[in-house]
Amino acid sequence: MTERERSGLMIRGFFRLLEVTVVGCLGLMVVLVFGNVVLRYGFNSGIEVSEELSRIVFVWVIFLGAIIGFRERAHLGVDTIIRRLPRAGKLACYVVSDALMLVICILVFHGSLIQARINLQNPAPVTGIPLAVGYAMSMFMTAAIAFMIVHSLYRALTGSLTDDELSQVRESEESADVQEVERLAAQEARTRKST
Repeated sequence: MTERERSGLMIRGFFRLLEVTVVGCLGLMVVLVFGNVVLRYGFNSGIEVSEELSRIVFVWVIFLGAIIGFRERAHLGVDTIIRRLPRAGKLACYVVSDALMLVICILVFHGSLIQARINLQNPAPVTGIPLAVGYAMSMFMTAAIAFMIVHSLYRALTGSLTDDELSQVRESEESADVQEVERLAAQEARTRKST
């Protein structure tokens, strides 16, 4: 196994671990919230840490989902102008976009680090978990996304990106279906005019 294959396997394993963690967190949230509702209405009791713990887990799900979504290019975007640019224009927009995202990641990481230090000694009222845990997750998210951006910038500047990759918007299945229907309708209209 080559070094490149090994690193690709490690990266896929890392993202698989993130996905499994998100599923586990969602399952834990369902158990905590649903269990608490059943206990309150059925037995006039409840799990004290349920609300607070599910809120912390929800924050983790959001940040882990942001990492996964960034890798899969699942964010919203409009590429109407970018598609019409020549390769050099697409590349310039890509580099500027990634550089701006990298600056934002650095700013969010720095702000989260400051807040984590401030809240390290502030425990949550019920669980006693330091409030810095949420900010630590934000730091993890921005570091992971920044790493992906740096890798993307490296590929862009070395010329190893294809034209399709220069458009950071990925077609959804629904929009691809709509485009196919529009193409077929236009083709049918052309055949009607010619006959």
